[in-house]
Amino acid sequence: KFLSMADLVMKWGLLPYELFMAIWVICGFGIVFYLLGRIRFPHDSPVKSFSPMRLSFVGLFGLFTVYMLLGFRYDEKAETFAPVGLLSGISPSPGYSWIFPKSCPAGLSCYHDLTTGLDAAKQSGKPVLLDFTGHGCANCRKMEDYVWPVPEINKLIDQEYVLISLYVDEKADLPKEEQFIFETNNGTKKPILTVGNKWATLQSENFASATQPLYVLLSPEGHLLTDPLGYCSKTEYEHFLKRGLQGMQVLGLQASR
Repeated sequence: KFLSMADLVMKWGLLPYELFMAIWVICGFGIVFYLLGRIRFPHDSPVKSFSPMRLSFVGLFGLFTVYMLLGFRYDEKAETFAPVGLLSGISPSPGYSWIFPKSCPAGLSCYHDLTTGLDAAKQSGKPVLLDFTGHGCANCRKMEDYVWPVPEINKLIDQEYVLISLYVDEKADLPKEEQFIFETNNGTKKPILTVGNKWATLQSENFASATQPLYVLLSPEGHLLTDPLGYCSKTEYEHFLKRGLQGMQVLGLQASR
């Protein structure tokens, strides 16, 4: 799990989703066969009887292993593997895959650069869903696996918003001409050298938050539509997205006056 987090951040490509899940499934079956006595180590005694506790563990690991196999289902909407809920935030995102790679979760389209995303929003006239996230953020994966696929929420994001996902732990270096020293609100001088530095500083300086996920709704011109929101329930998130659309209507009424 921890190697997987490092792999995601550093982009080594060592543990994509299908390999991660395959290792867990193999371990699960290995435990089941060991408990049944089908696998023995040199100092193990033969298993001649099965106590209720041993049978309980066989059943528990057997069911969990079969459950993990469900992670190899194909999700037509997302065009990649379907995530399994209990491993959300532990396993890599299903889109981090050799077979069905996807740069955006839940079958959505997204941008990973603020300027490009804002340009697209201005052209379409749609508000922006600014997603401050991280490759190693467990709660971000839970939101993407549990909340974003909900049909009502998925439809709102897909049809009503321009999604911009900014990874605050992205290690890629900025071009030399874009690297600079930033002076924070408290006077600290901070070198902005990587893409992650840039987005993390944007979040902390503009929205007074350093935790992920953080969701911010903006008009195409960059006006804040409602209070930012962090990790939350499906109902809260749906209401949040609808408030953003209401904010757009209010801005439109004010502009017309």
